[in-house]
Amino acid sequence: MVEERLPDKAFPVSWDQFHRDCRALAWRLSGAGPFDAVIAITRGGLVPSAIVARELDVRVIDTICIVSYDKFKQLDNLSVLKDVDPRFLDQAEQGKLLIVDDLVDTGKTAELVRKRLPGAHFATVYAKPKGRPLVDTYVTEVSQDTWIYFPWDLGYSFQPPIRG
Repeated sequence: MVEERLPDKAFPVSWDQFHRDCRALAWRLSGAGPFDAVIAITRGGLVPSAIVARELDVRVIDTICIVSYDKFKQLDNLSVLKDVDPRFLDQAEQGKLLIVDDLVDTGKTAELVRKRLPGAHFATVYAKPKGRPLVDTYVTEVSQDTWIYFPWDLGYSFQPPIRG
């Protein structure tokens, strides 16, 4: 049996912090639009898409559902479980479509989505160096070897000190 190993660097994000970071993303995007629709990359992009869409007064949200991780490991081959509605393709080409995800890591997911929706504006809350060149707008950069623990992944429990 292979033992799953957690990453060495952890970056836990609370609900309050995530909401602030999503609003900061919307603030940065406010000059880039207007956008007719938001495409959330699920599952991580669902919450930031809702917050950004609210802040930018965008009423149309669709999803593209991609499996790219299993536990703490990024998969070699991505699976598209649900593609974006084809009627949004014209909006992407016109720059009226906003793609939102929680994080760009290696850029594999971003690459796949960019091929499907060329011309769309791609925004993430967090960005790692390998994937950062693939997004147009982001809020916070973290190191490539850091694992971000999103609030929906966390429960309240004791956290050991970094050095102990």
